[in-house]
Amino acid sequence: MIDTEHVKCDTCTAPEPMEFDASDEASRGWPTVDIETNPYKAQFPLFQQHPEIAFLDSAATAQRPACVLDAERDFYQRMNANPLRGLYSLSVEATDAIAKVRQQIADLIGASQANEIVFTRNTSESLNLVAKSFAPTVLEPGDEVVITIMEHHSNLIPWQQVCRETGAKLVYLYPTKTGQLTTEEVLAKVGPKTKILAVGQVSNVLGVENPVKNLGKLVHKYGGYLVVDGAQSLPHMPVDVADLGADFFAFSAHKAMGPMGIGVLWGKMDLLNAMPPMLTGGEMIDSVTEQDAAWAPVPEKFEAGTQDAAGIFATGAALDYLVNTVGYENIQAREQALVHYLMGELMQLDFVQIIGSIYWDNHHGVVSFNVKGIHPHDVASIMDMDGVCIRAGHHCAQPLLTWLGVENLACCRASVAFYNDKADIDKFIAGLHHVWSTFNG
Repeated sequence: MIDTEHVKCDTCTAPEPMEFDASDEASRGWPTVDIETNPYKAQFPLFQQHPEIAFLDSAATAQRPACVLDAERDFYQRMNANPLRGLYSLSVEATDAIAKVRQQIADLIGASQANEIVFTRNTSESLNLVAKSFAPTVLEPGDEVVITIMEHHSNLIPWQQVCRETGAKLVYLYPTKTGQLTTEEVLAKVGPKTKILAVGQVSNVLGVENPVKNLGKLVHKYGGYLVVDGAQSLPHMPVDVADLGADFFAFSAHKAMGPMGIGVLWGKMDLLNAMPPMLTGGEMIDSVTEQDAAWAPVPEKFEAGTQDAAGIFATGAALDYLVNTVGYENIQAREQALVHYLMGELMQLDFVQIIGSIYWDNHHGVVSFNVKGIHPHDVASIMDMDGVCIRAGHHCAQPLLTWLGVENLACCRASVAFYNDKADIDKFIAGLHHVWSTFNG
């Protein structure tokens, strides 16, 4: 269970529900992308197998285009061998394939060199690596680690643990009723004692984009470090770690059209060099004696054991598809139009309560809500019968839902991707009417 004792705020209260302002909504503009036409679904085998579903859970995991599935199969059929282990051609080819993807990711996020890219299993492992291997090298009793109340448990529990172990204090930033961090709140919490500021670039519950760049400038002013959880941002928007001012950046392949089980941690080389490994064994060593061992250089130092080489190879195909076949400009425009339409339809349902901002442009692909008087699990189960896939639960953000006062510590979440269309949203809205009529006649 999550220790909610540490998320109490003595100086703030949870936000009250927003009131809709039509003039404010009009001033935000209207996306003009055609969401009735969908050139993308045909590229995803799952949608061909299940044309009846409306998949609105991409914030949990994205679907995979055929090119990604083909790439993973291609690795096993054409170059299957253990990377770094053999001098024969298959192993060399596998090693080169991983190196190319490492460079591809470095280029994508603006890293200064490919060897700053560390492969892990997921964002959670990447953030744990920073908390367990980096944080103890800089934290002392009395120091502070600052996170937001909006963090996914993966960017919260590791900091709880390291603060207990080092004697540091865990400090929370609390947003406004629209989910935004104010300058006043940030300046009150980030200061000379702040050694680490860890923040999700985009909230997986509220969908709001946090002011990461400004946070980075502030924490660096005091000599601290910025850790960015990019799990919900990189699949939807361009990322430049240098422009953000990040010291570490983590994301998962499976949210960006890639395979499950592949994560990425980027870190500045001097910080990575100073960190001890979290896992040991395999090719992460340089030499081993009976009583001691010396580590391989970064990134191999952090990649103990056999890596999922086929998954890494397919991740390269996924990112190539995302960036070069679809393109971030198209992704953002289409997802904004989808969220605009979805929010507009939800606002017409008096039995739905939106969690967070009621304005579409405060949501990056994610809209959380509840149906009045009906448990989110019941909502999701009934909608599943109608072929609508949404998420229901605490979304690995129990402290946020506790602070917001969300009933049952659970809510529903619809999350869109560029491969969704108007028909998916219409089916979703029809499903909500079905839910309401089931319980209310």
